Amino acid sequence: MNGGTLAIRARILTFDGDPRLDPAATTYIEDGLVIVREGVVEALGEARDLVPALPHDCRVVDHRPHLLMPGFIDPHLHMPQTQVIASYGTELLEWLSRYTFPEESRYGDKSVSDAAARFVLSELLANGTTTAVFFCTSHPQSVDSLMTEAERRGLRILAGKVMMDRGAPPSLLDTPRRGYDESKALIERWHGRGRLSYAISPRFAPTSTEAQLEATGALAAEFPDMAIQTHLSENLAEIAYVRELFPWAQDYLAVYERYGLVREKALFGHCIHLTEREKASLAEAGASAIFCPTSNLFLGSGLFDRAGLLAAGIRTGIATDIGGGTSYSMLATAGEGYKALALRHQKLPALQAFHWMTAGNAAAIGLGKRIGRIAPGFEADFALLDSSATPAMRRRMERVETLGEELFLLMTMGDDRAVAATYANGRRVHARGGAAALPPVEAPPALASGGANESPSQQ
Repeated sequence: MNGGTLAIRARILTFDGDPRLDPAATTYIEDGLVIVREGVVEALGEARDLVPALPHDCRVVDHRPHLLMPGFIDPHLHMPQTQVIASYGTELLEWLSRYTFPEESRYGDKSVSDAAARFVLSELLANGTTTAVFFCTSHPQSVDSLMTEAERRGLRILAGKVMMDRGAPPSLLDTPRRGYDESKALIERWHGRGRLSYAISPRFAPTSTEAQLEATGALAAEFPDMAIQTHLSENLAEIAYVRELFPWAQDYLAVYERYGLVREKALFGHCIHLTEREKASLAEAGASAIFCPTSNLFLGSGLFDRAGLLAAGIRTGIATDIGGGTSYSMLATAGEGYKALALRHQKLPALQAFHWMTAGNAAAIGLGKRIGRIAPGFEADFALLDSSATPAMRRRMERVETLGEELFLLMTMGDDRAVAATYANGRRVHARGGAAALPPVEAPPALASGGANESPSQQ
């Protein structure tokens, strides 16, 4: 629904700040109402206060007892890798050459890219993810397919074609000139169109010559407010390879620094094996380090040092990294993140995890004033969570006494089954047990463990 007024009644959880720094920054309403008009949150509060004043033509959806949260934000994943998930384990560089590059070579085919775009967006919505930052392939068609489908669904998406002119099969390589020209054309076609944004996307230093990085830097200079995404210090062999390719560089980050690619809204995936100099530089530039726990564990890359990065003043995000990552679910990703951090003797409390997946990730990608919170003026992207979605979860819930315990249950045992419904831009785009609801939006099917009841406000 992107016209008229919609009111959603549920238990509501949102974050006005980081609970790690301010426990009072958490807003929880046991019987809450959020009012949406034209895809934007108009009001939020206690249902008893807001229901009497609703206009008679307002559509009311009652999702009690489910938990309404901002839609999840996934700041790092690969659109063409949905069919290489669960490819038998190797380390990063071999995994790319054996599985990823052959798969990505198919994406110049419109039918392949269109099917992948439909699938990955449907899968994310089924998992409550309403915003994502995608690497596409080096083929412009892959970006066109993803953006077209995202626009049809009214989703907020950042994406870019990967720029790579060496270290991969010929079918995937561009040139410095072509990488620049194709990226520029895609920017002109898609950036700022509706809820779509472009992300300048040099894949990673090993697949770009210095000439291409120079062209990438020129593009970044032309668009100083645009997101940049790449990879950094994921794997020790990768770091050694970068040292061979760029012997002049003090460290891995110095390669990107030379070409003006380290700045605010620069998203660096992984950041596991950083030097102290690199940490200080990322912090000073206002760049973001993106934690990809299932990918790091699956490929044996190493353990993210969240506490060390936060202490250095670096903004962080948490992401699925499909398809090195093994789950589309941000709930499952947070659960694996908890385990990975525990191996470093670091803790991830549930409130911090859910802030990270919503407002924290919004800040990491430079959209903290638009998405990631339920507050007046913010875009109406929501996930409805069912803490009793499975028999095992339902049994555990019988002994849960606090909101923190419930959230920890969701991130430990939850997945797509725990997502009762997903709203994007004020429209319901997924309902558990049924097809995604595209306009016109009708009442959703009855939901297990609590339905969604819809009625005019006077009822």
